[in-house]
Amino acid sequence: MLAIVAAIIFGIAFLLDLLNASIGISITALVALGLCLLALHQAGVGTASMSSFRGRRNARR
Repeated sequence: MLAIVAAIIFGIAFLLDLLNASIGISITALVALGLCLLALHQAGVGTASMSSFRGRRNARR
């Protein structure tokens, strides 16, 4: 999920850069936000699912 949000942020930053537009936040800040979201995704934040916990519980039985 975080990788999808990062891709959207990168897309917005790219379009703003192409159009030379400004929304009150710099392109560098948007790129930094996208990189932060990708780092969180790679660290495994927000990727755990309930099915993985069920599998661990059944393996102990």
